[in-house]
Amino acid sequence: MEKVKTANKESQSPVSFLKNLLIARWRSLLLLLIGVYLPLQAFEILTVKIWQNQAGLPWDVPILLAVHSTVNPQLDVLAVTLAIIGLPWTAIPILGAIALILLLQKRWRSLAYLLTASVGSIIINRTAKELMHRVRPQLWQSIAPESSFAFPSAHAMTSITLVAILLFLTWASSWRWLVLIFGSLYIIAIAWCRLYLGVHFPSDILAGWMVALGWTIGVSLIIKPYGTKAKSVDGERLEDETTLLPEEKKLLTEE
Repeated sequence: MEKVKTANKESQSPVSFLKNLLIARWRSLLLLLIGVYLPLQAFEILTVKIWQNQAGLPWDVPILLAVHSTVNPQLDVLAVTLAIIGLPWTAIPILGAIALILLLQKRWRSLAYLLTASVGSIIINRTAKELMHRVRPQLWQSIAPESSFAFPSAHAMTSITLVAILLFLTWASSWRWLVLIFGSLYIIAIAWCRLYLGVHFPSDILAGWMVALGWTIGVSLIIKPYGTKAKSVDGERLEDETTLLPEEKKLLTEE
């Protein structure tokens, strides 16, 4: 209480107000910088470089050849299986099932985040592919060839988007650590299979990661699915999942 009174007293000057505001909001600002700005900035740089050099970046081909040097029949089967698992179409039933559960539990804010993050990720990927028109690598004959454009990788974006959604939805529970660990392994495995099959440059994977990371975290900062729990201690459902927050109501009345 004393800290609040002191902060209010100090806030009488602009400098003190800015200091107190930054101290109170430093976590959100840091998340905005690391989770949104830096990934999108990296994606922008990659996009410019790809425009300038359609053949790939200097490190694209060496990495692909290094991965290809490990080829064997067992890894062929694993890579093709992972490619199927990582398909955007495979994620739709999973997300659909989660959406149905959230709907039945009346977790509408979490449902809004899931739909916005997943649909937006698809739109961003399809738009970027059509704008960039980057062809797939042609270094060897792939055992699972692709005909669509390469940049950014849809598999990479789908894996990041799926894991990010699950992570934010489980943020208030101990399940988040399990999602984080196995989700990270899943993301890396999907990326490896795309390189192993020779259907993506490493820069396609990196770009997919960056733009999906920036999008999912950016949407979470707006919709705030992690700010509430489905039920309170006494079993009653918290209003934040089914009603607008005060700032959201204010914005709605200003429209």
